[in-house]
Amino acid sequence: MNTMKTFLLMGVLTLMLVFAGGLVGGKQGMTVALIMAFGMNFFSYWFSDKIVLKMYGAREVTESEAPELYGMVRRLAQRAELPMPKIAVIDEDQPNAFATGRNPEHGTVAVTTGIMRILSRDELEGVIAHELAHVKHRDILVGTVAAAIAGAISYLAQMAQFAMIFGGRSSDDEGSNPLGALVMMIVGPIAAMLVQMAISRSREYGADEGGAQICGNPHNLANALRKLQMAAQQIPMQANPATAHMFIVNPLSGGAFMKLFSTHPPMEERIARLEAMTPGRA
Repeated sequence: MNTMKTFLLMGVLTLMLVFAGGLVGGKQGMTVALIMAFGMNFFSYWFSDKIVLKMYGAREVTESEAPELYGMVRRLAQRAELPMPKIAVIDEDQPNAFATGRNPEHGTVAVTTGIMRILSRDELEGVIAHELAHVKHRDILVGTVAAAIAGAISYLAQMAQFAMIFGGRSSDDEGSNPLGALVMMIVGPIAAMLVQMAISRSREYGADEGGAQICGNPHNLANALRKLQMAAQQIPMQANPATAHMFIVNPLSGGAFMKLFSTHPPMEERIARLEAMTPGRA
């Protein structure tokens, strides 16, 4: 169900991009929108993992530097039938983790020093299994493409705004719709963001379920999520909102408004779903 929902939402996001291009520039605008989406996705596919790791100062570690962590990841990767991913450590007090990489052959699991301090071995296994499930499901690629398309829609909205302000539009723009462009300029970025967040929440549920299957005990991950949620609220982190969806728990704090536009499902719901699973089903 999560996979079907993701494909449906990705289709909606792509149609929104093409529709937005058509409203701004007619047939030519649709072509520009498709080229823009292809270019942004190509760049994201090849370079997004390196960018995000550098953004958070992640340091790749070897087996001799972190033998226990390395052994845990290797064992879980074998159980998930995945190639051994790279392992990176982030010097950050907030306990958190994320996975990146365009495919399982280029996966990286990154953990903060804070998460290794507060979680038990079983709980950390649950977190690592969750991240490996993201790698196995290629969620990093899905999230990157969704973010790129949503960004392209926002860029088209800005183009429409500049055209309206500076009179750059022409009556020769076949198929363009000034009123529709105005509506898209206002509504488009918000709608794209909401669809992108829905995709992210769907993939988190899938990674929770997949992680429970990999580690063999859903309660390990459920217990870890409880600790991580509390710690994330108490220990701030200078995270980029554009990459917040990658972390196992939202690194950004906020009130009800932030929760409404969260990239993560409600923590209570995630824990309840995990606790409803039995070790036999996992």
